[in-house]
Amino acid sequence: MAHVFDDKKRITTRIRRIKGQLEAVERSLEEQQDCFAILQTLSACRGGMNGLMGELIEGHIRGHVMRSPNDPKSAQDRSAEALIKLLKTYWK
Repeated sequence: MAHVFDDKKRITTRIRRIKGQLEAVERSLEEQQDCFAILQTLSACRGGMNGLMGELIEGHIRGHVMRSPNDPKSAQDRSAEALIKLLKTYWK
C-alpha cells in the first residue's frame, strides 16, 4: 500500500471534500430543503466517491499488479493498462 502513503495528502483532501458534501446533505435534510438540491448534492458525493475509488484502484493495479508501471511493455502490464482505462470510463 505504498502508493496510498505516497498520495496521502491528495487522498485526504478528496476525503475531506466528500465529507463536506455529505455534511451539506445532512444540513439540507435537517433544514427540509428542496428534494432536487439534496439529490444533486448527493450525486456530487457519489461522483467524489467513485473518483476516489478509481484513484485507489488505479494505484493498487500500478503498485501491485504491474511489473513496470512506468514502461509497460509486458503483456501483463499492457492488460493492466487496458483495465485501468476501462475502469476510468466506467466510473465517469
